[in-house]
Amino acid sequence: MSRKYKFHNKSGLYFVSFATINWIDVFTREIYFNVLAESINYCRKEKSMELYCYCFMPSHVHFIFRSSSDQPSELLRDFKRHTSKKVIETIKNNPQESRKEWLLWMFERAGNKNATTNKYQFWQHHNKPIELWSENVIKQKIDYIHNNPVEAGFVTDPVDWKYSSARNFQGDDTILKIDDTGFLA
Repeated sequence: MSRKYKFHNKSGLYFVSFATINWIDVFTREIYFNVLAESINYCRKEKSMELYCYCFMPSHVHFIFRSSSDQPSELLRDFKRHTSKKVIETIKNNPQESRKEWLLWMFERAGNKNATTNKYQFWQHHNKPIELWSENVIKQKIDYIHNNPVEAGFVTDPVDWKYSSARNFQGDDTILKIDDTGFLA
């Protein structure tokens, strides 16, 4: 792993992205998006996560966050471990999931290729953390995160993507609450 993709400043503000294995579009149903939102809420309450910006896409997630306990790597590890187990459990128990067998087969296949995985591998292992060191870089990453659904062709305005903090920046905390640094806008 290259030096620029590590958590060097444990109390720093970071941009991270991580994707499902093989970029599988798992987050196509509200029930799976809810797992992500519930996990974020838990991490904010119990794991010292400060969340400033986010976007949940069908196959990947973007955050701008900080660990107030100076454990960003451990925080993301726990988040990814919990969400992977919970999403797989939700897929197994979802009678309306038409792709159930295929999804589980793909996750199990990926898990079998990885010696550190028990049975299923849901997330790709890297997070690509980038420390955000200036207001200009922070704004650039916010724009990137919020415009991701626009670039993908899902919406024409970032505020129209339900699972994005673009809505929070317009005063809508329906899905998740985010933290305010005082200069993010």
